[in-house]
Amino acid sequence: MPTTATIRTQIEAALAHKIPSALTPAHKMIRPVAETGIQSLDNLLQGGLPIGAVSELVGPECSGRTDIALSFVAHLTQASKVCAWIDASNNFDPISAAAAGVDLARLLWVRCGAVQEAVKRVTRGFVLPDKYLVPHPAKQGLYGGGFGSHPRGEAKGLSDAVGGLLSPQSFAPRCAEPQRRVQEAKPRFIASDEPVVSASQRHSPVSKPWARIEQALGAADLLLQGGGFSAVVLDMAGLAPEFVSRIQLSTWFRYRAAAERTQSSVLLLTQHACAKSSAELLLHLQPAKAIGEEATVFTGIQPHAEVTRRRFAPNASNVIPLRKPPQNVSGATWQCRTPWAGAR
Repeated sequence: MPTTATIRTQIEAALAHKIPSALTPAHKMIRPVAETGIQSLDNLLQGGLPIGAVSELVGPECSGRTDIALSFVAHLTQASKVCAWIDASNNFDPISAAAAGVDLARLLWVRCGAVQEAVKRVTRGFVLPDKYLVPHPAKQGLYGGGFGSHPRGEAKGLSDAVGGLLSPQSFAPRCAEPQRRVQEAKPRFIASDEPVVSASQRHSPVSKPWARIEQALGAADLLLQGGGFSAVVLDMAGLAPEFVSRIQLSTWFRYRAAAERTQSSVLLLTQHACAKSSAELLLHLQPAKAIGEEATVFTGIQPHAEVTRRRFAPNASNVIPLRKPPQNVSGATWQCRTPWAGAR
């Protein structure tokens, strides 16, 4: 009767042309790590964040996601390495990054969703609106093509032109032109945390979440495929989870393969986990607690991070104990103090 090893060898030989080493477990991959600069978090991760992989930092607002990313980027830039920060929400503050120790000369900041202000043309001290600078399109039809405009269009805007010539106190005459019906604005309730957006920015294509997400993903593709960056931070923490969660999983798998090829650390900042199995490390951060050392002065916050998923964790020893080892600590807590609080 053939032994188990013989049967295993026969099965692997039969499936060698389709699945090489079908019954042989894959070797465990241990990636190098880079320190984050936070001692308690580095002790929890046994060295820091993995290099050549995707690390996902998930948590609500004011949970410490940006603090971890800034500390990690500061540690790399101080070691004369180049990093990139893709800001999908346009919330990155260079002054805060410089205060955290980031060398801005070695950081590439990609802004997504920035609205460019319209340039006004000034002629002899008067600002001309754009409608007077753009030529009217040529009209086609019975009343167009060089034979003049329609008679009804000649009276449009005549009331405003005559009223502008007269004094504001006088009565502006109304000409024989069709009057537009003005619709009353419906009341709109705005939440306290909702940012105030102007009408021009509301209808701008870059203000829509999907447009900013496409810009951020396209920039991440270019940076990862080109290489040369030790860390690429994709900050989508300011976007709603219903938009970020609809990104295709093939995108994160492509980032994972590119990061492994270029040996770049990819940090994904979101409110809800969306990279799934493409992320080698998943850190879930709880809402940070305020430090209550002072009664009337805000001195800082105390974040707390927990390791939800980690694909490959380095072992301290190759010896497997017979008894079940004690459970390791899966959480880390540290303090982020304000500059005016000083060292304590």
